[in-house]
Amino acid sequence: MVEELVAAGVSVASVGLVYVMAGARVVKQYERGVVLRLGRLRSSVRGPGFTMIVPFVDKLRKVNMQIVTMPVPAQDGITRDNVTVRVDAVIYFKVIDAADAVIQVEDYQFAVSQMAQTSLRSIIGKSDLDDLLSNREKLNQGLELMIDSPAVGWGVQIDRVEIKDVSLPETMKRSMARQAEADRERRARVINADAELQASKKLAEAAGVMSEQPAALQLRLLQTVVAVAAEKNSTLVLPFPVELLRFLERAQQGAPGAPPPAAAPQQPVQEQLPSGESPKESGPGGSKTGQG
Repeated sequence: MVEELVAAGVSVASVGLVYVMAGARVVKQYERGVVLRLGRLRSSVRGPGFTMIVPFVDKLRKVNMQIVTMPVPAQDGITRDNVTVRVDAVIYFKVIDAADAVIQVEDYQFAVSQMAQTSLRSIIGKSDLDDLLSNREKLNQGLELMIDSPAVGWGVQIDRVEIKDVSLPETMKRSMARQAEADRERRARVINADAELQASKKLAEAAGVMSEQPAALQLRLLQTVVAVAAEKNSTLVLPFPVELLRFLERAQQGAPGAPPPAAAPQQPVQEQLPSGESPKESGPGGSKTGQG
């Protein structure tokens, strides 16, 4: 009899221990536990640590409260200025109300992913290509507001949305490259023209100074020759200034013993005579008189 009682007590203790172990749960620090008793939500949300539920009556669902990083699949769309693009993004969100995340939506992660894709396609259609390429911060804020509005009712808070990449067609890439190249060339020509204008002003000032002292031009020529000869070139082109030729010509004309300038050849002189008389031609050998 005692043995039977001992065996029964051991059996009851074993069953009680199994029952207690079946109801024991451990909630991690970054999780919260939502208890459904016979399908009805319990008001209290279980915090981290050890907790007990009623086996076969309560059902505990653990909700992760960490920030979730979810990539948004690339979406094809047409911008407001009729350019076909492919845009992908990443979304950061977290659960702020575990009970709403379990009760209000079937799968909050899938719901957030679908909402992010829909909002991304919508933001592509409302934006220009230049905004997608250079004004992403504003688009990120607009995309965050579009996703966060319905997600608040699901107990989810959108922390941040970032557009990762914007893929363009190859023809558009080439067109943009040509546009950038043309703009760079335009700026280079403007800078070169400005440099030529400044150089021309300085050269004009230098020419004005050299015109007052003709010897300065010769000194500048000699400096140019020295600069060219320093390169150890085998061929040296030496310009000969016209001013130097004029100087040598004037010096030759003013030198003593220089031959006089050649006299101009004499032309025969014809005299005007009264009518009826023949003209007289004078030459080196004498004169002839014609008779009428």
